[in-house]
Amino acid sequence: MAMAASTSMAATAVFMPCHLPTSAMAPRCSALPQLPPPRLSIPAFSTSLKNLSELPRFSMLRVKASSSEESSPPLDAGEIFSDLKEKWDAVENKSTVLLYGGGAIVAVWLSSIVVGAVNSVPLLPKILELVGLGYTGWFVYRYLLFKQSRKELATDIESLKKKIAGTE
Repeated sequence: MAMAASTSMAATAVFMPCHLPTSAMAPRCSALPQLPPPRLSIPAFSTSLKNLSELPRFSMLRVKASSSEESSPPLDAGEIFSDLKEKWDAVENKSTVLLYGGGAIVAVWLSSIVVGAVNSVPLLPKILELVGLGYTGWFVYRYLLFKQSRKELATDIESLKKKIAGTE
């Protein structure tokens, strides 16, 4: 993809009109020597693209797009809205849901303000990055490195899910 973007940019650079100043237009007041104008060769560019596609490294990058009915059914906006309407009608305390939703939006807004204020303090973001890196290292050592601790983490997560769902 990056190669395609760079070749398309190169192609537009080649085909764009190029106005180079000549020495007859204006005298130069520079101590640097003048460079000869660049040679733009369009046939050489097209042959280099042909040779590029024959390289084994780029032959592996070919992608074929296909459509399959089995992979993902098309989304119907009417079906999505009807499902949402059914779920909204099934909610008993609509005012509570709206209150929690509004509170969540306000909490996200306030947290973005706090993060922006903390980020503007000169040394604090780097210190917090180090704290986060240290905590991540501790978490990996404590819960992910050994098989027994991974099992312990899985049971803790399952018990938390049960508490949240109310089945425990």
